[in-house]
Amino acid sequence: MRPAMTAKVFTSIPCGFDGHIIEVECVITQGLPQFDIVGMANKTVSEARQRVRNAIKSSGLKWPDSHITINLAPAELQKDGIFFDVPIAVSILIASGQLLENDAKNRIFTGELSLDGTVRPVRGMINILEAGRKNNFKEFYLPASNLNQASLVTNEGIYGYESLTDLILMLKHQKAPTTAKLDVVKNTETDINAIFLDDIKGQELAKKALITAVAGHHNIILTGPPGAGKTMLARAVFSLLPDLSLDEKIELTKIYNLANSSGAVILKRPFRNPHHTSTLLSIIGGGAKLTPGEISLAHLGILYLDELPEYPRATLESLRQPLEDHVVNLTRANDRCSYPCNFMLFATMNPCPCGYLGDKTKQCTCKNFEIQRYKSKISGPLLDRIDIRINVDRIKTSDLCSNDLSSEKSRQKAIENQQKIKDSIKNAIDRQCKRYGSNTKRNASLTSTEVMRYVVLSAPARTFLEDTAEKLSLSARSYFKIIKVAQTIADLAGESQIQVPHIVEALSYRMEL
Repeated sequence: MRPAMTAKVFTSIPCGFDGHIIEVECVITQGLPQFDIVGMANKTVSEARQRVRNAIKSSGLKWPDSHITINLAPAELQKDGIFFDVPIAVSILIASGQLLENDAKNRIFTGELSLDGTVRPVRGMINILEAGRKNNFKEFYLPASNLNQASLVTNEGIYGYESLTDLILMLKHQKAPTTAKLDVVKNTETDINAIFLDDIKGQELAKKALITAVAGHHNIILTGPPGAGKTMLARAVFSLLPDLSLDEKIELTKIYNLANSSGAVILKRPFRNPHHTSTLLSIIGGGAKLTPGEISLAHLGILYLDELPEYPRATLESLRQPLEDHVVNLTRANDRCSYPCNFMLFATMNPCPCGYLGDKTKQCTCKNFEIQRYKSKISGPLLDRIDIRINVDRIKTSDLCSNDLSSEKSRQKAIENQQKIKDSIKNAIDRQCKRYGSNTKRNASLTSTEVMRYVVLSAPARTFLEDTAEKLSLSARSYFKIIKVAQTIADLAGESQIQVPHIVEALSYRMEL
């Protein structure tokens, strides 16, 4: 009796924000033709039997007319997705003698196969590479569409292929491997169609508050009547954000690739604007596959919530822990994972249901209980996590047309001014990185202990703040938030100590809504 033919191939799959190495074992034995896959494989993996069989035949290779058993180890780990098509095909080809065992040694294979043998991209590519590197794998064979993402991590030992035939020729050294050529380290150029601060008339206090919020990563909320420019101010913040570092590009691309199988590399900070009818799962993340939600997709960028009181209360309250910890923990029956969500919250709201409370040109038609009910949708604990609160008034029509911003000269000046503001923000961030010894630590994330350790107030500033705190009956959290905002203002001014004017400006950013 002919002995059973065996083979072992390795692949890697994303598990939450991490990855896991999977052994794909194949054994071909005598018996009726049959193809079994075992090892806690879901329906997507089980359907690989049809894809792999047709792909091997379409590639001009021989399909073994025997009993084929595939085992995915470890067996207790739930297997999901289309990562196993290519490693299953390679293991069958080795077990049937069409490839040598050394052709797959110390290599990771991944990819989804079409019926004609071509390969499609997979999600979680950076997770796959990180797990492989951690387990000392030297070479990775992956769909060519995923090469750009893979090149964020490294270009060494990463090879792409378009079809199963290409892969076989590469393993037999009959075809040169394909590597990534995209230089993803370079940042994109300035978007000339972006909204700049010079495009916004008036609202000088709000503009200064935006600069402070971006420099210190402070959460901010704007309130004012319809047409006051709240949305335009929010859009202008996006053009103030600093460029991404390479590590940040990797982290963001990793998150976005887990949400879908796109091969795109994220080069700009995200600006997420979910509608107020979005479900809790879509905002926080989760579901059957524990995919990232909007707060994770806004990581290292901005989560913009327009008309904040219109969001369900449960959705707003679910933001409290992520705003504090910058990570969200998702759990379901047999699985759990954590995703980063270090975003800057930018919220806007009207002062009342009709929107015209306190407006100088139009009278409010809301009753007192309606106004109270409207504002009570935002709880005190959530509001406490928002450092900067600004009221914006409507701009006069005559002021809107005071200057012509449409000319090329004016537009160029706006771009230059915007770049100067971005440079000052970058300098303020650099000061924070140097002070805290971390590339990710910002003033807004300081604990009360860290405030006492790192922040230096001048004697007059400390006396003024203590007197003000007594007069206004400020809570301990509000007291420290004012210090943190004042520190950002001092960083923007290039000063090492917080002075009285910095405290005064920080207090002006805590208006009652």
